[in-house]
Amino acid sequence: MSTKQKSLSNGNIWRVAFFLAYRQIKRASLWTTVLIIAVMTLTFLNLVVVNGVLVGLIQSSVEAQRERGTGDVLVSRLQQKNQVEKSQEILSVLHNLSDVTVVSPRYTASGVLNADYRRKLRQDETPNKLGASFVGIDPIIEDKITGISKYIVEGAYLQDNDVDGIIIGANFLYKYTPIETAGFQTLKDISIGQKLKLTINGNSKEVIVRGVIKSKVDDNDFRVFMLGTELRKLIGRTDVNVDEIAVKLLPGATEADSARVKQILLNNGFDEDAKIQTFVEAQPKFLKDIAATFGLLGNMIGSIGLAVASITIFIVIFVNAITRRKFIGILKGIGVHPKAIEVSYIMQSIFYAVTGTVIGLLVLYGFLVPFIDAHPINFPFSDGILYAPYFGTFIRSLLLLITTIIAGYIPARMIVKKNTLDAILGR
Repeated sequence: MSTKQKSLSNGNIWRVAFFLAYRQIKRASLWTTVLIIAVMTLTFLNLVVVNGVLVGLIQSSVEAQRERGTGDVLVSRLQQKNQVEKSQEILSVLHNLSDVTVVSPRYTASGVLNADYRRKLRQDETPNKLGASFVGIDPIIEDKITGISKYIVEGAYLQDNDVDGIIIGANFLYKYTPIETAGFQTLKDISIGQKLKLTINGNSKEVIVRGVIKSKVDDNDFRVFMLGTELRKLIGRTDVNVDEIAVKLLPGATEADSARVKQILLNNGFDEDAKIQTFVEAQPKFLKDIAATFGLLGNMIGSIGLAVASITIFIVIFVNAITRRKFIGILKGIGVHPKAIEVSYIMQSIFYAVTGTVIGLLVLYGFLVPFIDAHPINFPFSDGILYAPYFGTFIRSLLLLITTIIAGYIPARMIVKKNTLDAILGR
């Protein structure tokens, strides 16, 4: 047979296969077709949504860490040093970069917060105090970077002239974190306006609780915020260096933009004076580990759904082919190529998979993603979103299509390869 004849033969196979598939779908029971498409739609959503919610649970924490904590670039002190050296030079370089919109210098220190300093405790009483991390900020600049004023759940945000006020993280208060263990301390019966005693480096100061912050970011909820000028006095800082610098870039900045700003700082040799990290590098390791674990778990659950869809398609095609075995035998008897019959069943499988996937995509991006973005799932440690990147969704759609094609081909092949006369006679 010549190449032209082969090509023509293959063309006829595809045309005949399409005709047979079209007639089969058209004559099939409407409810059967709807049911199969519904199974494919739900399988697609199971593949994407379950994984998307699990990963989105952590992804939202990652985004929150960036938006409410580290900013796009974080400059912090090296482990062996007590401050970010050459802070003013670093700040000067950052202020001159066109990508940078806001820069927030911070002071940090560890100390003790005591609510029982005014009374004498009985011998069997546990002091109502705890060790905490204190952060000194400029409230106006800090709010431009992290927007933490929006997460004040009780009381009010710091004013730029409030020398006695503090904002306390919700995780330090028993009211919001009712945990009592030897290794985890919380303050009990704390109210807005209450006076506490703050002690850092042996220096004490009476402060007033102005507000409580609950942002679902540990960098905020496990910290106590106060004016940077006041914290400087307590830690005895006499130079102009700071302990942390959070940098916010232009809206829509990517990891590559953060890396570019970091590289500029590295090119100036500031890595000898400070730790310079992009927002990705500054993420806590446990977030990355949980993201990988949840992604694996989502894929495992999605794989079960994929197996269910494959079995469903296999059964549907197999039953269909069995009941039409005589018809298949007649088609073979009158000269229809066996491959055309096999391809017709594959085309039916593709129809079910593509239709189900298209409906699933419409539901996913037309309703679920925008709805959950507007109404995040309220988890205790995160505002969960539905993380469904286009490329990942495409890969899952392709997996569903390939699996469906295989599930449709196998039973069709099993029936078609039977002896033609046996098929016609129903043996």
